[in-house]
Amino acid sequence: GEYQDLLATAVLASQAEPFDPMERAIRRLGQRTLANFEPLGAGILVREFPLTRTLLAVTRVWDFQGVDAHTVATKGAPEAIAKLCHLTETETDEVISRVSRMASRGLRVLGVASAAEPRTGLPDSPAEFHFTFLGLLGFEDPVRPAVPGAIRECVAAGIRVVMITGDYPVTARSIARQIGLPNPDECVTGIELEAMDESELRQRVRTANIFARVIPEQKLRLVQALQSNGEVVAMTGDGVNDAPALRAANIGVAMGGRGTDVARESAALVLLDDDFSSIVIAVRLGRRIFDNLRKAMSYVLAIHVPIAGMSLIPVLFGWPLVLLPLNIVFLELIIDPACSIAFEAEAEEMDIMRRPPRDPGKSIFSSRNIFLSLMQGVGALLSVLVVFVIALYRGQGDTDARALAFTTLIIANLGLIWTNRSRTRTVVETLRSPNAALWWVTSSALIFLALVLYIPFLRDLFQFSTLHAIDIAICFSAAALSVFLVDAWKIGHRFG
Repeated sequence: GEYQDLLATAVLASQAEPFDPMERAIRRLGQRTLANFEPLGAGILVREFPLTRTLLAVTRVWDFQGVDAHTVATKGAPEAIAKLCHLTETETDEVISRVSRMASRGLRVLGVASAAEPRTGLPDSPAEFHFTFLGLLGFEDPVRPAVPGAIRECVAAGIRVVMITGDYPVTARSIARQIGLPNPDECVTGIELEAMDESELRQRVRTANIFARVIPEQKLRLVQALQSNGEVVAMTGDGVNDAPALRAANIGVAMGGRGTDVARESAALVLLDDDFSSIVIAVRLGRRIFDNLRKAMSYVLAIHVPIAGMSLIPVLFGWPLVLLPLNIVFLELIIDPACSIAFEAEAEEMDIMRRPPRDPGKSIFSSRNIFLSLMQGVGALLSVLVVFVIALYRGQGDTDARALAFTTLIIANLGLIWTNRSRTRTVVETLRSPNAALWWVTSSALIFLALVLYIPFLRDLFQFSTLHAIDIAICFSAAALSVFLVDAWKIGHRFG
């Protein structure tokens, strides 16, 4: 009947091996319901008229054995199909009314029409065919459950989400409301976009989050307009025509499941599951990696202040050396695993997706970060230096002073690792965040320190004397003071 004709024509207007989700759905439905589906594959494709800026429809011309005329099938935007069929104003209004009702439920709508043309020759434009309007096809593409939450995360993180779609504007607005896209009522159509100059377009993209009835070629203009406003643009796409926009974007993101080879090769990233929430997960992971890299850099800069200080100051004042080559090796056995393992395994900060994006023009390590790291290092240096000088002043001897100073330095080193786990939370607060690698580094360092202090062979190798319980308490207290000062600054900064 009419339904069979509508579906068969839609199949003929689609690719034989489609990658577009709607064409795939048409083909699957045809395979299940059309009794004459197999004969459709026996036709010979004579010509194809692709979608253009002025005509949002695809037309394909077929020859079938035993049929005296060309079979012409077209599908596309309902208003374009109505125009091709030369419907009256009343008929067009009826079609648009039905489309609006379907689109308001979030359905994606295609119009379908067919024609039988003589074999005497093919016109240069689909508009010259004598089409008969067959009806409308509605497609339900349910919003994935994770998308609304991902949109909320983006908004909180200062990431703006823009919908660019070929769908009817009413459909686009309905989906935008379902996913919680900000400002869902302002919608720019492809026709409006075509009429704008670059200046007007740059102004509209500042506020509009929905672009409907957009053809793939117009995506490039939108990317360039956003970039002209100083935005860093991540663009998603799956088709061949999306390749220029994917290449022009700061980060092109191709669909790995339904994307074409051209789109995947043009993109910087490929999503394996074609899920928008995967992009948000990647942003979260990227921010965590950036945070942890900066924490490791802060720690490395801070710990080398007391190392450099305790290497240079004793030489300048003619005091016994604190850091012998073996001591430096011991320190590096803590520093390297801390940077490469402990900080890498650090969990994300609580506010990681509530911060605005970082200005790409700014340095990864700002002057403020450098200053704070140096102050941490100076605090550790002073705690070690005070212990060392007091031991010398009391006449405890070189080996005793060296053991006290080095023990204080090791504990201060561990304190710097722990305090740099978070830029806002204190050491006590970070204890609630698991990090098995950090505990391994800490416990290994303390066990090795105990071995060096209390096994005679190792103690002599490091030129230390035996420390008593009161000495260890002094070292811990001095090192803890520098950590306490950093935590006090964090608390003051939090409530300041």
